[in-house]
Amino acid sequence: MIKYKSQKIAAAVFFVLVLAGVFSAGFYFGNSGNRNGSKATLAYSEDAKNAALGGPEDAFDFNLYFEVWDSLKTNYVDKNKLKDRDLFYGSLEGLAASTKDPYTVFMSPTVTKEFYDDLSGTFEGIGAEIGMRNEMVTVIAPLDGMPAQKAGLRAGDKIYAINGESALGLTVNEAVKKIRGPKGTEVLLTIIRDEKKPAEIKIVRDKIIVASVKTEMRSDGIYVIKVSSFNDDTETLFNKAIEDVLVKKPKGVILDLRNNPGGYLSTAVNMASEWIDAGPIVVEQFSDNEATDHISNGRGRLKNFQTVVLLNEGSASASEIVAGALRDYKKATLMGEKSFGKGSVQTVQDLSDGSSLKITVAKWLTPSGDFINDKGIEPQVKVEITEDDINKGRDPQLNKALEFLKVINKK
Repeated sequence: MIKYKSQKIAAAVFFVLVLAGVFSAGFYFGNSGNRNGSKATLAYSEDAKNAALGGPEDAFDFNLYFEVWDSLKTNYVDKNKLKDRDLFYGSLEGLAASTKDPYTVFMSPTVTKEFYDDLSGTFEGIGAEIGMRNEMVTVIAPLDGMPAQKAGLRAGDKIYAINGESALGLTVNEAVKKIRGPKGTEVLLTIIRDEKKPAEIKIVRDKIIVASVKTEMRSDGIYVIKVSSFNDDTETLFNKAIEDVLVKKPKGVILDLRNNPGGYLSTAVNMASEWIDAGPIVVEQFSDNEATDHISNGRGRLKNFQTVVLLNEGSASASEIVAGALRDYKKATLMGEKSFGKGSVQTVQDLSDGSSLKITVAKWLTPSGDFINDKGIEPQVKVEITEDDINKGRDPQLNKALEFLKVINKK
């Protein structure tokens, strides 16, 4: 996912959270009466309604919403268990889901807090980014060294069940609620991998504290920068890595973006700018066909270092922006496996009750005009990791990158 940094708009809108979004969906109406019990009357002119909805052919009676509400409150078998807040938030989740865009979601206050905890790098759970692929909840990337990865969860695993309950039909947020939990507790995931029979993976939850950038200056003269996400701490840590590179002057740099699900757009642009000192890094295309070029900040401190970028199917969104830009400008060689293929941009709007709306506002293209949504980025040098490699702790993708840089240095 790509997010606009620091954009927090306090308004009644859409994502996994709450309230006023239903009434801020472009309708113009006046409340001609308060809710009496579970009844409400809304009054608004046909002209205002048609203008809001785009024309008479799209018109409908908004009172239908309250008809459904009243019927549930009156007739549902367990109506005493129904909570107004859950009904209302659920309706907003459905409103967002009606876009049929898995990245446009309404988030409740609880989910919103978890969302921002993720960006800060601290939360309790299994340590994995999940998304939607072919209408199934799918693992985008297990985070390095976290419980999910240690238990054997992999990018691309389809989550068939959570604690024995089917995950089919769940939204990403619903799945997250079921998977997360306090440190020390267990969650049982039933996954499908490579069209094989379902397998069960038991994971013990833990406190997840993730530094998004890790570095290693190898004895062979190659500098490895592993970036696990584009979060709040990424720019500061990445800048320290660059300063270290400039001091140690390695023979080559490996930028490891494997299992990196993305994050802030601005961070991706600034990271790619360390290799690309001029020109657009990514192009945003909006619904009105207007486009915005995000231009390099001009630093280019790594532009003269031979670079390899490692990708796999867990590399998504902001990771793909960086990889695509470095590929298009011929500043790096891409190795590994095809990336996830998420070519859209989301903004997060904070709402008045602590809920929020994450909404897709644009699609993005690489500098050469390549739109990668759903198709991903193919590496120039394809290197797969087999089951046997994983079981024996081998990393042929990293080894290939090291070998490639050593050969270049001999020329």
